[in-house]
Amino acid sequence: MIDDDPFAKSVPQSVRLEDLSIRELQERISDLEAEIRQINDLIKAKEGSKKAADSFFKTPPG
Repeated sequence: MIDDDPFAKSVPQSVRLEDLSIRELQERISDLEAEIRQINDLIKAKEGSKKAADSFFKTPPG
């Protein structure tokens, strides 16, 4: 059976780091750093959206 749920979280494959070569470890670090940058960019974008929404829906003092 094929699971086509687009919202299902992918389960990271278990990798024994000890079995990887130095080059593979360096590539893994590079990939993880790129993913961290993407996540940080998404966080900043979501914070910006939240600030905009908060200021739009803020009740005026009165």
